[in-house]
Amino acid sequence: MLSLVNIFSLITGIILFCYFYTLSLIPKKREQKIGEKAWKQSTRFRILAGIFEFVIILNTFLWIWFPVSDLNWKINSNYLIGIGISIVIAVPGFIIMFKGVRDAGSETYKPSDKTKMYGGIYRYIRHPQSLGEFPLFVACGFFVNSWLSF
Repeated sequence: MLSLVNIFSLITGIILFCYFYTLSLIPKKREQKIGEKAWKQSTRFRILAGIFEFVIILNTFLWIWFPVSDLNWKINSNYLIGIGISIVIAVPGFIIMFKGVRDAGSETYKPSDKTKMYGGIYRYIRHPQSLGEFPLFVACGFFVNSWLSF
């Protein structure tokens, strides 16, 4: 039973994370329709997306203890191989993500039309935080040794 609750929570978290994060990326466009409050809403949407991202990661790790038996496809019989691969993938992802967070400053959680993102890593990558996050999800899949999580 807990395994079904876990997978339902994982799928729901993924959908809601994508929804709220996407809404948080378009305050300028939404400002044309609803005015200045679009920027405050984007801040709330980013915070909600962050909460659902945490739920996704938590559910991925709970998969170790509560897998759905019919969906528990192992990547490798040796868990240490998956952990090693996850570290190799996660380290560059963390570096890119944290560099983006540092260079964005408060823009990470509080979008503003006054901030121009042209310095630091933003000179080379448009969305470094997203680019760093995607490999982390893949790394979590390898870490828990599950093709489904991958």
